[in-house]
Amino acid sequence: MTDAKTMLVSVVIEPNDDGFLASVPSIQGAFAEGDTVEEAMFNCLDVVKMIAAYRAERKETMGFDTVPFTSNTRLTVALPVGVA
Repeated sequence: MTDAKTMLVSVVIEPNDDGFLASVPSIQGAFAEGDTVEEAMFNCLDVVKMIAAYRAERKETMGFDTVPFTSNTRLTVALPVGVA
């Protein structure tokens, strides 16, 4: 595992006509749809990664603190899991 950095962002998920919309209100353009809550959330995180890569190429910051992420780093996250 190579050393990387991690941003901690809040994702807002809401129902829409075709499923769910996930967005990160603090990042302009960071939103995505999905048929399920999980799909919308992970699609949105892909968009956040693309925005971060684009801004890094332009030497722009994301405006978030980052956490060093190595093979020894431990993070706790809460994820929605749909159950029947």
